Amino acid sequence: MAPVPPGVRFLASFNREQWYKAFTFALTFLLYTSFHLSRKPISIVKSELHKNCSQVFELSTESGNGQQLGHHPATCSWKPFDRSNYKQLLGAMDYSFLCAYAIGMYLSGIIGERLPIRLYLTVGMLASGLFTSLFGLGYIYDIHNLGFYIFVQVVNGLVQTTGWPSVVTCIGNWFGKGRRGLIMGLWNSHTSVGNILGSLIAGYYVSSNWGLSFIIPGVIIAAMGIVCFFFLIEHPNDLKTACAQSSAPSNQKRNGVNGHKGLYLQYKQGAKTQSWDTELLLAQESVEVCVPVQQVVVVKSEAEPSAISFMGALRIPGVVEFSLCLLFAKLVSYTFLFWLPLYITKAARLDAKKAGDLSTLFDVGGIVGGILAGVISDKLGKRATTCAVMLLLAAPTLYGFSMMSQFGIGPTIGMLLVCGGLVNGPYALITTAVSADLGTHKSLKGNARALSTVTAIIDGTGSVGAAVGPLLAGLLSTGGWNRVFYMLMTADFFALLLLLRLVTKEFCSNKNRPGVAVEFKEH
Repeated sequence: MAPVPPGVRFLASFNREQWYKAFTFALTFLLYTSFHLSRKPISIVKSELHKNCSQVFELSTESGNGQQLGHHPATCSWKPFDRSNYKQLLGAMDYSFLCAYAIGMYLSGIIGERLPIRLYLTVGMLASGLFTSLFGLGYIYDIHNLGFYIFVQVVNGLVQTTGWPSVVTCIGNWFGKGRRGLIMGLWNSHTSVGNILGSLIAGYYVSSNWGLSFIIPGVIIAAMGIVCFFFLIEHPNDLKTACAQSSAPSNQKRNGVNGHKGLYLQYKQGAKTQSWDTELLLAQESVEVCVPVQQVVVVKSEAEPSAISFMGALRIPGVVEFSLCLLFAKLVSYTFLFWLPLYITKAARLDAKKAGDLSTLFDVGGIVGGILAGVISDKLGKRATTCAVMLLLAAPTLYGFSMMSQFGIGPTIGMLLVCGGLVNGPYALITTAVSADLGTHKSLKGNARALSTVTAIIDGTGSVGAAVGPLLAGLLSTGGWNRVFYMLMTADFFALLLLLRLVTKEFCSNKNRPGVAVEFKEH
């Protein structure tokens, strides 16, 4: 008999639960990648919506096409962004999306706790695909009304809030606290992967038909919404309960909700009646659970744990500090997200496609930074300290980037990678591992239904900074890009200050354990 190939032996070493974990990890990764893929095109298209018409005319003349553009020099920009206050108009579009996103995020977490995650996320992704495509249809149908683009951005910001609380809750349900920093550091790279893919797709079409820069990502996120509907498993208990119910007589099956109801099985053995909590039985990887021992009946379900209130989530130790820290950290990250390609076109004198491609290096650095932040915080058992150190290093690096970007492509590439790692590292750690730690904090006494609400509060507060940052960048850049970088360094400094109390607690505590770095004593 031929020996089993090594690859097959490796695959067979994983049990069924591990395969479902890997599947959920990959699926939620792709789902949120599509969200960021649909957000990135606006930053690439900005430099196409408003061009320096005199430079376009000169380049066209040199290439022999100057006669056509010479008669209509204003056609190089897209109305109404052809005005002198175009930066404020572009900033207003960013602000419309991000302000709606910040407001909607607080509501989304609360709603998400009370609805099936799979359906909630599916509807949000389909709606997001629709409104992302609508922005691109403005080019197809020659729409020049600023109100149209603002409206699309506002509604898209609202529907995209369904994504983050849903995927974090789902991934938190499947993965415990062990090595959470590493796992979520790897998983959170979907943000940067989405930004990179969005930049490449938008950059491919931006010069020829910028409408497709939105329509293609819109179709992708809608298609992923359909995939979500058919394949997303919200909680491991959903799978296990379905397995147990499939073996029971059809007239004795009962439905559970999101895997949170305690299901009890009972069977008779002689004169004795015994029962077990399925949470304990099904936690063991056992095929026998799906096979009824004599007669299996559902006797009783425990009351479903109530969703935590907004104020109750705020009282969890560490939520307020990390939320406010993320406000400033996300301000910096999203300013880069929305304005970096335009800055590169001005500083390095590149066209829109080349600037978009170069800006992806910031996200490549962000992938490495997010993973490093997770690994280091797991090893040290200190989430706040890890974030604080990276924020401390980020401020001077931002200043260095503003200086080095004037010296050509080589220094710009190096500084983009370093800035991406230091800026996105704390942002990634807070929105994933820290949010999951706080959402399953010991003060909740096992009520895991707080995870979506806590995640929404932290990311919603961060989104306030994400809304303010690009708006301020649009206003400050009129007086020179140096002002924008001073604003970003100031924001990093405030983010660092807000973590000092938690950093002190981590150093004073004797009970820190890897992966549980935010268990603070309540006063």
